[in-house]
Amino acid sequence: MNSTIRIKLSLMMFLEFFIWGAWFVTLGTYLGVTLKASGSDTGAVFSTQSWGAIIAPFIVGIIADRYFNAEKILAIIHLAGAILLYQAYKAANVDVLYPYILGYMILYMPTLALVNSISFNQMNDPEKEFGKIRMWGTIGWIVAGALISYVFAWDSEKSIAEGLLKNTFLMASIASLVLGLLSFTLPKTPPKVDRNEKIKIGELLGFDALKLLKDKNFAVFFVSAILICIPLAFYYQVAHPYLENSGIANPTVKMTIGQISEALFLLLIPVFFKKYGFKKTILVGMLAWSVRYLLFAFGNGNELAFMLYIGIALHGICYDFFFVSGQIYTNSKAGERYKSSAQGLITLATYGVGMLIGFKVAGMIYDAYKLADGSVDYKMVWIIPAGIAFVVFLIFALLFNDKTKPEPEV
Repeated sequence: MNSTIRIKLSLMMFLEFFIWGAWFVTLGTYLGVTLKASGSDTGAVFSTQSWGAIIAPFIVGIIADRYFNAEKILAIIHLAGAILLYQAYKAANVDVLYPYILGYMILYMPTLALVNSISFNQMNDPEKEFGKIRMWGTIGWIVAGALISYVFAWDSEKSIAEGLLKNTFLMASIASLVLGLLSFTLPKTPPKVDRNEKIKIGELLGFDALKLLKDKNFAVFFVSAILICIPLAFYYQVAHPYLENSGIANPTVKMTIGQISEALFLLLIPVFFKKYGFKKTILVGMLAWSVRYLLFAFGNGNELAFMLYIGIALHGICYDFFFVSGQIYTNSKAGERYKSSAQGLITLATYGVGMLIGFKVAGMIYDAYKLADGSVDYKMVWIIPAGIAFVVFLIFALLFNDKTKPEPEV
């Protein structure tokens, strides 16, 4: 890969995740404080991510894989996304905001696969080269948080009160416009599938891999993966408002500690997975969710602020040790025939079904513990997902008996 292509792909990844991090992290606070949205309304807005994940296979599998170059679709999607994010910036209430965010996430979620496809198409050795390109996505997310907290201070108490958090949508809109224009200059990535080949909807959604559920251990993992997404949704939906309410300064950039942790723990996955096997690795990930939420429940923004920072830093273990290990395990069980279908099925089950349920539950719990004076009993809001995660931990520990240690393919 020559240096010009490497720079373009790195910038593509940087902007791809800069855009997401620019508005998604602060969304919970913006909805609750600026737009006065209820927990249920907030859950509905966050669930647009899940609807996007469910619809994404159709866009990528039917359109990108058959009819148009991936870089051109990426360009058109991000140009359209810039318009939708700008409309979200101007939205005066949650009812006006919702359709724009829904439309945006239906467009955005497929781009996560498109940027990977464009990158892989330029690589001779993806296992060695992809990590160096994908790293720029994490950097983009972190830079977005730093701009919000340190450069513009949109997440300060004063700025939030003045409604300046809406500027995050404007920043994301501008970045989306830039990425849309940049995408036209990216290396050509033509369709991989003959447009005349019969479309199999079940294959696009990963339904071909349902045969794997005949294996009891894979079925236990599959159900556990859906259930663990319920507590995961609490983090995305409630963490930023909670940190803001706790008095943590610059909460947006502080939450990027989680992305740094994610990048670091990703390096430990192959070693841990090979030495201890899938079951112990994923159990550590599940238990980390309970520990993290208990730290949130009993910590505060003053003398116990360190508990909140530890909770944020646990994101690497929570995410990598469960989701990345789960992808490796799924890959090892699927075999050559069902590898793509199996990964699609797990994505649909977790980011689609699991998170959809999770955002709904998180909104209901948030509303249930909202007090008469408008404050929230955050201790209970965090104890409940901690309990859910621990129940999933017990279910998996008792029912999953696969002793194999498949070689990691990362």
